[in-house]
Amino acid sequence: MGKMLIFGMGYTAQVLARALRATGWEVHGTGSAGDIAFADRAAVEAALAGASHVLSSVPPAREGGDPVLDSYGPAIAASGVEWIGYLSSTGVYGDAGGAWVDESAPVGTGRRSARTAADLAWQALSPEVRVFRLPGIYGPGRSALDRVAAGRAHRIDLPEQVFSRVHVEDIASGVIASFDGPPGVYNLADDLPCGQNAVIEEAARLLGVPPPPMLTLEQANLSPMALAFYAENRRVANGRARRLLGWKPAFPTYREGLRDLRASTRPTIASAAPASASTDQR
Repeated sequence: MGKMLIFGMGYTAQVLARALRATGWEVHGTGSAGDIAFADRAAVEAALAGASHVLSSVPPAREGGDPVLDSYGPAIAASGVEWIGYLSSTGVYGDAGGAWVDESAPVGTGRRSARTAADLAWQALSPEVRVFRLPGIYGPGRSALDRVAAGRAHRIDLPEQVFSRVHVEDIASGVIASFDGPPGVYNLADDLPCGQNAVIEEAARLLGVPPPPMLTLEQANLSPMALAFYAENRRVANGRARRLLGWKPAFPTYREGLRDLRASTRPTIASAAPASASTDQR
C-alpha cells in the first residue's frame, strides 16, 4: 500500500485520509488534525522521504504565494514521489455568465487571482502533478441541511444564477482514481449545476420545514465574501475526469447527496431560529 503525505488536513483531506487508511494506506499530514507540524522542517522532510504520494489542500496566502510551495516546493519536486496532487478551486475560471467551463477555459479573470497563481505554480512544479479544481463542497456537517436546520439558510432572487457543487466523498474518490490516471488538471463537480435556491428548497423539503423567504440581493445584507460568491455564474463540466480517470460520482446531483446526508444524519432544527443572510457557505 502507498504512503500519503497531506499538507493541510482540513475537511476534504480528512475524508480522503479516512478512505485511504480504510484500505491499508499510511497517511500523515500537517495541520490541527494532522500529526506533523508544518513548521517542523525535519519532520516534514522525513515524512516526504518516506511518501509515495503528496497532496496539498492548503489555500494560497491572502497576500499571495503558496505556503507549501514557498516552504517545501523544491523538496517535493526533488523527492521522486510517484504522485503529486493539489486541491484548487473552480473559482479560477471567473464569471462565465452561466456558460459551461471545462479545463481548457481561460483562468485568472475572476476574483481568485491568488488561487490562480497557486494553481499554475503547482502545475509547473512537476510533470506528475494532478490539479483538482473544486466547486462548492458539501458533506456531513456542511450542507444545506445544516444551514436550513439552524435557520441560517437563505434564498436570493437571482433566477439566472447557477453554481456547481460536489460531495466531499466524490472528491476523495476522484483523487484516488487519479492514482492510476494521467497527470493534468481535472474538474471534480457533479452533473447538475443549478441555482442555490433549488438546493435550499430540497433541503427544506427533506427536513419537513418551510423554505426561507425569497430575498433580493440588497435585502440579504450579504458579507463581502458572500457577495463575491454571487458575482460569478458558471457551470462546471466534469467530462475529463470521467473519461481519463474513470471517475463516476456516487452523488451525481445534490438530490442524491442531500438524501444520503438526511438518512445518515439528523440535523437538529432550531426552534424559531431567524434566517440569516450574513454569510454564505457552500
